[in-house]
Amino acid sequence: MLFRKTRKPEEFERAVREVFPAIYSTALRLTRDRDNAEDLVQEALVRAYEAYDRFDGKNFRAWVLKILTNLYINKYRAARRSPTIESLDEGVAGEMIASEEAEPSEELLEGVMSEQVEEALAQLPEEYRTAVLLCDVEGLSYGDIAEALEVPIGTVRSRIARGRAMLRNLLLEYAKTQGYLKR
Repeated sequence: MLFRKTRKPEEFERAVREVFPAIYSTALRLTRDRDNAEDLVQEALVRAYEAYDRFDGKNFRAWVLKILTNLYINKYRAARRSPTIESLDEGVAGEMIASEEAEPSEELLEGVMSEQVEEALAQLPEEYRTAVLLCDVEGLSYGDIAEALEVPIGTVRSRIARGRAMLRNLLLEYAKTQGYLKR
């Protein structure tokens, strides 16, 4: 079989380096498990590399996040169809990895501030959590999210609005106790 790549592997590698933190953090938030996030990112990048000659060159991050999200959704659906067995020794909470160029004090404050948000996000139903993560955390446009999730843009808007409303309700008491809102 004749294999012909129209793009260079170095070009792909350079593009991956630029977006890797966003891809990994999205996978970690989706899976809530470091090992599963690493597996998901690896599989998404392998598929992206295999299809790189078909990439339109517009928005690499959105393109890879679409692949990653579709893989996650497919695995999530398959997992829901089959029973899961977990060990009591296994932890289910993922850890965030600090970037090398980040200031330690910023990372500490971000961790303290986002812990409640991360817990609230984890409580959202899957379709709302995914839409909110892709929009508010990764900054994708509604169009990119619609394409990644393979749903109409109106569905994306609805899921984001409902997910944000659920988050608002989940974080209301925390905001009051921390003095962000008056009782």
